[in-house]
Amino acid sequence: MILVVDDTPANIDILLEILGDIDDLAVALDGEEALGIMAEETPNIVLLDVVMPGMDGYEVCRRMKADDSLKGIPVIFLTGNDSAEERSRGMALGAVDFLTKPVDPDLVVAKVRQFRL
Repeated sequence: MILVVDDTPANIDILLEILGDIDDLAVALDGEEALGIMAEETPNIVLLDVVMPGMDGYEVCRRMKADDSLKGIPVIFLTGNDSAEERSRGMALGAVDFLTKPVDPDLVVAKVRQFRL
């Protein structure tokens, strides 16, 4: 299962269209919901928005990497902010990649295939 976490429905729709043929998909609109889904079923990969209300993507990733049952799941951050500082922060938390929005469909598919468990 691919878990897509984003608070913007339009972004989710795009990712569902891009990735629907690769694997089963689950969707969360915020960090708390994402962690709840992961408590029920372990995804193969998580596509994680950075900027969300409440718990941001960095905190979701931090919690995942602190949990023995979740720490091995690849995380790809998705964000509109492509600063070197933001990228470094995400990678330091254990993400496998950091992609910018609007996403390049071919690149998203390639990265998911590359890192999916």
